[in-house]
Amino acid sequence: MTAVKKTFAVVAGDGIGPEVIRAAVSVLRQCARAFGHRFEFVDLPFGGAAIDRCADPLPAETLDACRKADAVLLGAVGGAKWDSQPLARRPEAGLLRLRKELGLYINVRPVKLLEPLRSMCPVRLRENESVDMEIIRELAGGIYFGERRSGGSGAEEFAADTEFYSVKEIERVAQYSFRRAAARRKRLAGIDKANVLASSRLWRKTVERLARDFPEVKLESIYVDNAALQLVLRPAQFDVILTSNMFGDILSDEAAALAGSIGLIPSMSLGNGSALYEPIHGSAPQLAGKDSADPIGAILCAAMLLRESCGLEREAAAVEAAVEGVLYAGFRTPDIAESGSRTVGCSEMAAQISSALAEHAVEAETYGWGV
Repeated sequence: MTAVKKTFAVVAGDGIGPEVIRAAVSVLRQCARAFGHRFEFVDLPFGGAAIDRCADPLPAETLDACRKADAVLLGAVGGAKWDSQPLARRPEAGLLRLRKELGLYINVRPVKLLEPLRSMCPVRLRENESVDMEIIRELAGGIYFGERRSGGSGAEEFAADTEFYSVKEIERVAQYSFRRAAARRKRLAGIDKANVLASSRLWRKTVERLARDFPEVKLESIYVDNAALQLVLRPAQFDVILTSNMFGDILSDEAAALAGSIGLIPSMSLGNGSALYEPIHGSAPQLAGKDSADPIGAILCAAMLLRESCGLEREAAAVEAAVEGVLYAGFRTPDIAESGSRTVGCSEMAAQISSALAEHAVEAETYGWGV
């Protein structure tokens, strides 16, 4: 086994961000020890915490370190404390700037119902069905980055946000999605609102043209309202979902409920620079400091980081097996607690997963699985 040396930028951010990222880093440290790698972690101010410390949600030194890192591990940003800040200086603005400066334009959110949590799925699945999909969201365009206008007063006050997409922006995320689908179960659902929106008509036209280059992938174009319905009625039909920035933001949160909790879902953002990994759950300031947050989303981000940015498939599989093993053993954080389960805090869940990872690493070495 060849030892790997990597440097990761750690931007824990706000709310429960520091707690779940501390858990993820502890698992990555255990992985390095168990498999003989060298991981260096650079802690950096970001989000609201950086506003308090540096008067800027994305300080220059944070951005510089993120650019130089092999990958970036992000916790969460935002909270009521900073709601009075101007839009351009709020914690969320720091996240948008970070994505832009790193050249990130694709977001991948895997949604998988783990077998020990099958009873947590809020929809009825057939005996042989499960939930295992990837939602691929365009990240650098659309209504979140379009022109904003406001004016008038009283009953005449107005506000407008513009949805804008170019063929180039659609092509680069669509080509990635087709390749991702080709490596999975060869099904791609293109989600849009082409019956109403001009931007969606361009989206569908471009995606369906590119489908000719990937004949092994079955493309189905679906209106977003129907897709939202189908995620509830029969989620097992989906493999890879491709959609725009805003639609992806909404649908991925809906889909997260299918796995049992939004606290279980990791994500990866990639493009021209260092990839960024973050759980999708947000800062949850009401849970901050209570050691009750679910760290599994952040820990599964660590597994994605190992696989996608480091090429360490065996190590990623060991982390995922450790998570599932701890859940099979009955350990639960409050968001996924069930009758008869053992409810633990964020730090204890991380400790249990780290311990299980050490055992899986020994098994990997002894029996050679995952190679």
